[in-house]
Amino acid sequence: MDLRQFLMCLSLCTAFALSKPTEKKDRVHHEPQLSDKVHNDAESFDYDHDAFLGAEEAKTFDQLTPEESKERLGKIVSKIDGDKDGFVTVDELKDWIKFAQKRWIYEDVERQWKGHDLNEDGLVSWEEYKNATYGYVLDDPDPDDGFNYKQMMVRDERRFKMADKDGDLIATKEEFTAFLHPEEYDYMKDIVVQETMEDIDKNADGFIDLEEYIGDMYSHDGNADEPEWVKTEREQFVEFRDKNRDGKMDKEETKDWILPSDYDHAEAEARHLIYESDQNKDGKLTKEEIVDKYDLFVGSQATDFGEALVRHDEF
Repeated sequence: MDLRQFLMCLSLCTAFALSKPTEKKDRVHHEPQLSDKVHNDAESFDYDHDAFLGAEEAKTFDQLTPEESKERLGKIVSKIDGDKDGFVTVDELKDWIKFAQKRWIYEDVERQWKGHDLNEDGLVSWEEYKNATYGYVLDDPDPDDGFNYKQMMVRDERRFKMADKDGDLIATKEEFTAFLHPEEYDYMKDIVVQETMEDIDKNADGFIDLEEYIGDMYSHDGNADEPEWVKTEREQFVEFRDKNRDGKMDKEETKDWILPSDYDHAEAEARHLIYESDQNKDGKLTKEEIVDKYDLFVGSQATDFGEALVRHDEF
């Protein structure tokens, strides 16, 4: 893979969405389900294990004895207790569950961090990112692959500045995460909407009309008959997307479409775990209460928490 191919691949992976597909594209960002298992504690705690650890970590449970499981659960509880007051609250448990579910994001950031922190000072400046990502291709004024790298760089710089809260054009790891995965951060949602509208709004009038909406999801490719799902999407646009019925989506309507307010599964699970484990009913958990109920969190099989503990140091 040459440098230009790599850059295009990187851009497609880190941007919220860029290219026009020939099949249905889903631009809507939903919070992921905590587990694909049925949540029925009367039969098993498998759902809770997936929710607390993430499905991939939960698969390694059978490697540890119950005693080892309790010991490592105690260590992870210490990580969840962010303010170190000896208690795990609903918010702390919810934050941990969200971290466990989105561990792949932090893995992606770690991979990219190594390639962009060129001076190894624990920060990534815009200049470092620009030089590592665009340094060579920008010297070619007429790339033969048809991509406008300067335009891509301008878009990246705008997003980098939005992620950079203190405006010094130097990103901490958290700011770099917001840059690479803006849909995961509330303060980055406007840039997600803006980039999405720029992708779809082909006539550049600042709105998304019905044909632009459909054209982003589906290409006719000479076919006269549209699939049923395309007809359904047309109905969805008219009935639900275009709330003020003016024939197009503005910024707020686009935001409601791609970033809907979902049910908070992580908070619901956190409240469930606390309700089931809170022996003195004070609304929060001690390490002892969690370990006593270890089978709810990690079961009589256990998992290798070591990797999770290391990753959570940045959390």
